[in-house]
Amino acid sequence: MSNNNLGSGRGGASPYDDDTSSTTSSAGSPIPDFNASNIQLSTVAPAFGISSSAAAASGLQTHARQPDYLDYDQKGRGIFSIMCTNSGISYLVGVTIGGLYGLKEGLARTPSSRWKVKLNSVLNHCGRHGSGLGNMMGASAIMYSLYEGVADSFELDAYTGPIQPPAPLFAGMMTGATYYMRAGPRVAALAGTIGLGAVGGTFALYSVLGIPYGSKGWLFF
Repeated sequence: MSNNNLGSGRGGASPYDDDTSSTTSSAGSPIPDFNASNIQLSTVAPAFGISSSAAAASGLQTHARQPDYLDYDQKGRGIFSIMCTNSGISYLVGVTIGGLYGLKEGLARTPSSRWKVKLNSVLNHCGRHGSGLGNMMGASAIMYSLYEGVADSFELDAYTGPIQPPAPLFAGMMTGATYYMRAGPRVAALAGTIGLGAVGGTFALYSVLGIPYGSKGWLFF
């Protein structure tokens, strides 16, 4: 008598086997459920070498997780923050440019070829031109930042129509006029026109090159 189950690994049929077991065997094993929505990450964190307190501090507890928000001012940085940034960068740029010009003048106008005399001449010219240009640019940056903040606070862009943004143009004009106010109204008006033209020319160049206004984070650049 031949056995059909020979070599199948299941053996022969037993009279004690019921229909349920045979049905389960024919259907195969049930598919496991991989749903991990009920797993608390803070519970399994120690298995990965993370303490429960660290897991809780890092926001791994899903049931108590809260969204994190950063303080954000829709109007951007404050006027004093902008003023400090602009004045600091402007002063450093002025000192550097003035110092380089003073170095050139000190070497060209030294009265003697001796080393000590040359060094003294270079230091004098660097200090004179560097501090002068640095102070001028720093003071101008402070005035520019204040005028720009005033224009933004009064929402000047709502009254200028297609001229956008008007705050840098207003600040450039008023900075030039204020800086040379003591020289008379004609000189002040000329300086204001130069400041307005400098800002407008920069914006026109940025438009041609496709650079956003104020992308450098310094004054109107």
